[in-house]
Amino acid sequence: MGPNVYAAQEGALLVVVVDDSPHADQLLTQLLMAWELQLRVLMSALDWAEPTVVARRDGMHATMFASAPIDALMTATVVNEQAWVWAEATVCGETLAVDVARLQSLRDIERTAQPNVAAVHAAAVSRQVITTFDDDTLSIGSGEGSCTWPHTLVPDVAVVPWHTIHDVPIALVTGSNGKTTTTRLVAAMWRTAGRVAGFCCSDGVWIDDVQLESGDYSGPTGARTVLRDTRVQAAVLETARGGILRRGLAVHHATAAIITNIAADHFGEYGVHTLHGLADAKRVVACALDTRGSLVLNADDSILVELGTRLSVQCAWFSVADAHDALDAHVAHGGDAAVVHDGRAWLHYAQSWYDLGAVVAMPLTLSGAAPYNVANILGASLLAAVMGVPVDAITATLIAFGASPLDNPGRLQRAQFGGVTLLIDYAHNPDGLAAFCRAAASVPATRRLLVLGQAGDRDDKQLRALVRAAWSVTPFDRVIVKEMPEMLRGRSLGELPAVFVDELRALGVPDASVARASSELVAVRHALEWACDGDVLVCPVHVERALVLALLEQLRAVGWRAGDTLPT
Repeated sequence: MGPNVYAAQEGALLVVVVDDSPHADQLLTQLLMAWELQLRVLMSALDWAEPTVVARRDGMHATMFASAPIDALMTATVVNEQAWVWAEATVCGETLAVDVARLQSLRDIERTAQPNVAAVHAAAVSRQVITTFDDDTLSIGSGEGSCTWPHTLVPDVAVVPWHTIHDVPIALVTGSNGKTTTTRLVAAMWRTAGRVAGFCCSDGVWIDDVQLESGDYSGPTGARTVLRDTRVQAAVLETARGGILRRGLAVHHATAAIITNIAADHFGEYGVHTLHGLADAKRVVACALDTRGSLVLNADDSILVELGTRLSVQCAWFSVADAHDALDAHVAHGGDAAVVHDGRAWLHYAQSWYDLGAVVAMPLTLSGAAPYNVANILGASLLAAVMGVPVDAITATLIAFGASPLDNPGRLQRAQFGGVTLLIDYAHNPDGLAAFCRAAASVPATRRLLVLGQAGDRDDKQLRALVRAAWSVTPFDRVIVKEMPEMLRGRSLGELPAVFVDELRALGVPDASVARASSELVAVRHALEWACDGDVLVCPVHVERALVLALLEQLRAVGWRAGDTLPT
């Protein structure tokens, strides 16, 4: 529906899986050639000028992308399928005639059902304002400068109120870890500056402090929900890998974007198997930037440093390292950057340095014990600055954000009950869990407990890497392996915990130190029942966070301490 890993425009994508059998490799090569040839023939017959066609192969998976007009995307899916069917027949020595007249009729029917969509879209593009669209609705402009219509009711170009149409500042936030924290923090900076901020993330959609939707809205649906709200004066859009690969970006233009980092996660999905492949998916956000837009990158991530050398967009860099020669050279040439020096966060923007304050005084850093949140602070501050947030609003936000559990729920939340400390974080991949465990290791403890679990869409290698990541930081006195029935993703009950338990045994963890729980909430209850004063409970929580946080509120209300009976 927008810029994607194949092209800068919308189109239709078809993925075909070929059985791994004798001569299949040679056969797939022939199929791809015939498929692309017929696809171009059919697109020419439909008068689609200068289409973009991209063929890719990943093992025995063949992928074909074909760009198409905005008002003919459903027709394009049929065209792509017909081209494949023709190729399959041809390679098998059969003769198959494609009904071109039928395809032309489908195109005409689709266009007739949305008569002004393509013209208004083209007019908006020529005026350099964004369009967002889905199967039923078209919007032009964004936030307070937007207008939205059902496809069937889009007016003639001449009667569109173009004098009211404009874009608000828009930021795209992607990366492997830290996306939601960065999104929330930048939105808070806009609110401090007096703007109505809309944002979407993996937890839902918010306009200012009001939550409109709950659930994972880090894809195009969340972005469209924010951008179509006429109250919004600045938009911060978490943009996850899955949405990029399945649907592309929701927008063709953005003020700024950030890639927080690249870490191993979700390998094997949608043809992504390596860190470089993951970076290639994330870099799509750069396609939405114009010549004035900035892409904020993590200078401590070698994959992103290499990526930055290949991009033609303007880059801004952040680093938590004490010294960074490349970043220093970037600043010397007038580039924008954010760094830590002598325990203070500094922003270099518009060729001037700004002191953002002492890192340990920023609640989000857990008194400096959470270096990954220091990185999130630097990236968010730099992103906010290049979006247009005043520096005084940035500094004011940093000194307050994170003090309330409502600021960043589910991300490095700390709860204390007498002498028991419980830490909650999303921590969904090995790098994220290791960073969480390092932050937890800074908290003095008599004993330490870890809750461990994962969704079923990771392979066994990734599951075992999660266990090793935690143990690479510190051993735990107790481990509770949780089941997540809502996230089995094709696995059977008990299958994922069995892999975790086996890896714990391989690391020398005694069976007596490992317990199992049927859900996240049950796991946290077990942890609290086990705890004594002086213990630290490290609890990555994913699907039942609301239930866990509600339990913690109950405990606070009754003054619960270790050894007390838990409320039912």
